[in-house]
Amino acid sequence: MPQGVQIHARVQGAQSDILSEPALAFLVALHRTFNPTRLALLDARDVVQQRLDGGEQLDFPSETAHIRADPSWVCAPPAPGLEDRRVEITGPTDRKMVINALNSGAKAFMADFEDSNSPSFQNMLNGQVNLRDAIRRQIDFEQGGKQYKLTEKPATLIVRPRGWHLDEPRITVDHQPMSGSIFDFALYFFHNAKELIARGSGPYFYLPKMEHYREARLWNDIFNFSQAYLGIPLGTIRATVLIETLPAAFHMEEILFELRHHSSGLNCGRWDYIFSFIKKRRLDKTAVLPDRKDVTMESGFMDAYVRLLIQTCHKRRVAAMGGMSAQIPIKGDAKANEVAMAKVRADKLREVTAGHDGTWIAHPLINKIAMDVFNEHMLGPNQYHVRREEVVVTPKDLLNSSVPGKITHDGVKSNASAALAYCAAWISGNGCIPLNFLMEDAATAEIARVQLWQWVYHKARLDTGHPITASYVEGVLREVASNVKSLVAGVQDKQIAIAVEYMISQVKADRASDFLTSDLMPYLEALDGGKWIKSSL
Repeated sequence: MPQGVQIHARVQGAQSDILSEPALAFLVALHRTFNPTRLALLDARDVVQQRLDGGEQLDFPSETAHIRADPSWVCAPPAPGLEDRRVEITGPTDRKMVINALNSGAKAFMADFEDSNSPSFQNMLNGQVNLRDAIRRQIDFEQGGKQYKLTEKPATLIVRPRGWHLDEPRITVDHQPMSGSIFDFALYFFHNAKELIARGSGPYFYLPKMEHYREARLWNDIFNFSQAYLGIPLGTIRATVLIETLPAAFHMEEILFELRHHSSGLNCGRWDYIFSFIKKRRLDKTAVLPDRKDVTMESGFMDAYVRLLIQTCHKRRVAAMGGMSAQIPIKGDAKANEVAMAKVRADKLREVTAGHDGTWIAHPLINKIAMDVFNEHMLGPNQYHVRREEVVVTPKDLLNSSVPGKITHDGVKSNASAALAYCAAWISGNGCIPLNFLMEDAATAEIARVQLWQWVYHKARLDTGHPITASYVEGVLREVASNVKSLVAGVQDKQIAIAVEYMISQVKADRASDFLTSDLMPYLEALDGGKWIKSSL
């Protein structure tokens, strides 16, 4: 054990290989070098939020105007396996999911340690074991008489670590929790980078929830440090940044510039983006949005951000990735399934005709639908030639909150149900749930949570004229709580009760919390085998 390290949860079996002494030494080196910068950047987020609460409006940063105006710089060319990304499947890192996703026929699989994952320590370590085994083609297993085995040509593997705001409290260094981002990145990189290179691929990442180009600079510094640490060429790492916060939409070119030697593009993280739009403008009454179902990609602020992202990426010669359709196949109802799949087709058609170079899916059975649309309309490996030079997006466009729709009782009830079901599932160790034939993860649950708060705080009214008060929403939450068990397998009464009280506290709060995942993290301790286990102190 490196000096100063403590492990506060049970480590068993193959997990011990992941937390080996050399791997922990790498974690410690990264933590001591970069965590102070991370904490300072998180403090800077709070300063920006205070300014927004005071009425200041977001704008493109003036100090980097020269970067945006300079046409000469472009990002690194696509790395092996990332030349054609027309369909990518996403999902958590449990063993069966990893095999099914890699075998799905999609071009890439984003293995998710973040929004579709509940970060119990067992989930985090087992996920690392599963990815290590998949890369070495040692992941095959049998369950219920069925064989799970990788195909000869699986999808390219891309890993999403947790965002900068999340700690890893089960590992402390010098009595300080590690960054969840550094923990997830470092273990995957340390154990697999050289093996991936030897197999003709590389260590590829999706980077979530950044809010400023300086946060991208921190990632780039970590990449350079890590490549030098393992003695692999600089620029081997590739990273796609999810533009899923409102501030990041004003920093797209700067984010690419900071990561230009490691960049593989930007992604429209649509659900988190809606969540961030509400949260960042929390005191702005003009930013109150209608029912979640009415906030579509055709909404003014969403359309502007998509157009700007495609233009920015293609100007700098990297992929502009589309987002996730939440629909999943509906078994036993052919008519309803066709309606749902028609929505998927329309969404993917919108993306490819707008100029996106690829899209996301959440279920293997949707791969063919998405692939057919992109195959028909994107004949080459990408659409970098679609420059969208006619696009002009202003700050006003990115802040355009004019969205047709109403706030309805059904909308309140739907948000209450989604938030409760997801929170209860999350603290039971499940970070991705099918709900009413939609795939719900932390991002969609966050929209539900902050919308309920927003409507109460700004004294919004239903389409019937009924005021949306904290007591009214509390009544809806308690009403729908009785249905959670029937909606989500495996949740217990205690977890539902925690979710109910948490959501009631949120709608009554003066300010909604930044992230439910931060709020609920202490409840995962019960799943992690107890407190302090091993220490080098």
